Amino acid sequence: MDIRQIVMVSGLRDPIVDDLCSLFDFEVAFNDPGVSHFGLENAVIPLGTDFLEVVSPVEENTTAGRYLAKRGGDGGYMIIIQVDKFEDSQKLVNEHNIKTVWETDLPEAKAMHLHPKQMGGAILSLDWMNPKESWKWAGPNWEKNISGPLKGIDGVEIQSDNPELMQETWLRILGNVKSDQDNRILLDNTWIKFTEATDGRGPGISAFSLKAENSDEIIKRAESLGFLLNGIITIGGVKFYLK
Repeated sequence: MDIRQIVMVSGLRDPIVDDLCSLFDFEVAFNDPGVSHFGLENAVIPLGTDFLEVVSPVEENTTAGRYLAKRGGDGGYMIIIQVDKFEDSQKLVNEHNIKTVWETDLPEAKAMHLHPKQMGGAILSLDWMNPKESWKWAGPNWEKNISGPLKGIDGVEIQSDNPELMQETWLRILGNVKSDQDNRILLDNTWIKFTEATDGRGPGISAFSLKAENSDEIIKRAESLGFLLNGIITIGGVKFYLK
């Protein structure tokens, strides 16, 4: 079980995507027409064999649009965790009376989006793929667009008014995983950390930690492009840590 895709939300998709591509030198693999079901447009970018998605509302009265208004602008939006046994995840979700806001059940992909008000902090999606190394949401040829110095997702930081309580909720739903003294849920190779909300934006994803080569060069480029804020790479209301 690991984080396989991280999602940002922005009022306008293309400027954020352009900034990300300029800094990290990666390529968009797919614009999924399926997200129009949610009143969105998107761009999916491979980070090695993991993914970063940017979504933007293109219709009125969308969940994403309300989230932008609530948090006062662009930011982190969603975490997609790839699970090994989808039926086990369904059982835990049902046992704890967590509502799903969207589900799909296909031979090649199963997924359920959990209600963000119940989970807190972000939309959490639990997904299963067949075969495991595939990723339906990135289109049929995403491997051809792997580029740049980013090699995968390391972890996600979520801020909350009550980080300990939010961590307990997520632990119950994720099942047989451990936590550490730093309020991190430890998955197989990735982590989710819960911190105190101090910036006035309320609960939400505050940072993504990414595995990278040549971190020093990326930081120099970020400074030249104006993406360093208090010494931290910041784009679209999200901090980016490099491991």
